[in-house]
Amino acid sequence: MDRKRLERTLAEEFGGTPAERRVIARAANDLADAGKPSTDRGHALSVPGVIRHLSDAPEGSSLVERWNWWMGALEAAYGGYDYFTVRFVEDDEEAGLRR
Repeated sequence: MDRKRLERTLAEEFGGTPAERRVIARAANDLADAGKPSTDRGHALSVPGVIRHLSDAPEGSSLVERWNWWMGALEAAYGGYDYFTVRFVEDDEEAGLRR
């Protein structure tokens, strides 16, 4: 999973804040590293795949809501995806603009 490419593509497709895009990209990277999509669905996680699935979320959903909607669907279908939901996003001001 190319985190930087995913962050750029998330910005283009869904907007969101830089902090939201970073946390989603990190969650996607962690999910890919865990190997669950490969085991459960038979193929590795990819940037186009993430974008496709997030596009299926209800219209008007924020970036984080889209991610969590998808993780909820995977949790219902396979189990073990709740760990990858996003519960908190520390914005750049709260983080003191650290990276």
